[in-house]
Amino acid sequence: MTVQIVGDSSKEQVWIFGFGSLIWKAGFEYSKRVEGYIKDYRRVFYQGSTDHRGIPEAPGRVVTLEASPGDCCWGAAYLLAGSYEEQQNTLQYLEWREKQYDLRVRVNVYGKESSDEPIVKGALTYIASEDRTKNLNYLGTAPAEVIAQQIASAVGPSGPNYEYLYGLAQALEQVMQWPPVSSSSAFTSQKIAPVMYMEALCN
Repeated sequence: MTVQIVGDSSKEQVWIFGFGSLIWKAGFEYSKRVEGYIKDYRRVFYQGSTDHRGIPEAPGRVVTLEASPGDCCWGAAYLLAGSYEEQQNTLQYLEWREKQYDLRVRVNVYGKESSDEPIVKGALTYIASEDRTKNLNYLGTAPAEVIAQQIASAVGPSGPNYEYLYGLAQALEQVMQWPPVSSSSAFTSQKIAPVMYMEALCN
């Protein structure tokens, strides 16, 4: 599914919400970045990665979103920069980067100061669903120790899977003011569980 800008391209504002590697490594031009959270979702390491952080024979694990009423997921929203054509090129880049994510969803992003009014409306985010007819690499839930072992051992074209985990943890330290996370590649369920499940309370 390819996303295109519609309507008056001279006035269209396109926001992207990232909850994984996009938080610390956007990879595209943007004119504004804001940190915030979306409601009724949680971040989970349920998506297999055979293109970036693993290979088909030994997939890595990366995050996706799971509907979870009452929960929230922190991340970063980006306002695309450039002309209509440049924004289209950015969306094409994101289609390539997020090609294993089968859903394109519009979400409202809320800031740290208030949960009543969103700071960004209708941001585009990419979700890997549990529908294996459309998402062949969905892995789903597993004990934290099993997930940790997969992340510790998997390596793909973009590098070791554990670098992804710690990149995410360090990004969330900044967004959510978490305590520092060790950069060791030795994994335990105590190290991985905070990134999987423990979000700061929504305002």
